[in-house]
Amino acid sequence: MSADQGKPTYFYDFNEMPGELVTPKYSTAFGPLLTGQQIEVGLLRYKAGEGAIPHAHPSEQILYVISGRLWVRIADQTAELGPGQAFLAPPNVEHEVRALEDTVALSCKNLVAGYGHRLPPE
Repeated sequence: MSADQGKPTYFYDFNEMPGELVTPKYSTAFGPLLTGQQIEVGLLRYKAGEGAIPHAHPSEQILYVISGRLWVRIADQTAELGPGQAFLAPPNVEHEVRALEDTVALSCKNLVAGYGHRLPPE
C-alpha cells in the first residue's frame, strides 16, 4: 500500500511487495523485505536443495518455518525444522541452512549499522 498525501505508510502486503535475492553472497533466499528503524522482516522462499552457506553476521536472526522443511546448523548443533518451528541464530555465530523441500519462512533480523538481511556494500 502506498503513502497517501505524504502520510507515513504503516500497512504492507507481502503479496504485493517486490521480491529480491536477499543475501546473494551467502544465500539463495528470495522474497520481499520490510525494513523498519530497528528490525527487518523477510518472507523468504527456498527451493529444494537451496539454502545458505556457512556464514555469520552481526545481526541476531530468528527464522520461522511456514511451510516446507529445512536442515539447519548453528555452531555445532543441527536440526530439521518444519512448519511452526524456528531457530534463533545469535550474533556472530556461524550457521547454515538447506531446504529439504520447497520452503517458505519468515526471517527477522535486527539492524546493525543500518543493515539486516541486505549486506553493506564492500
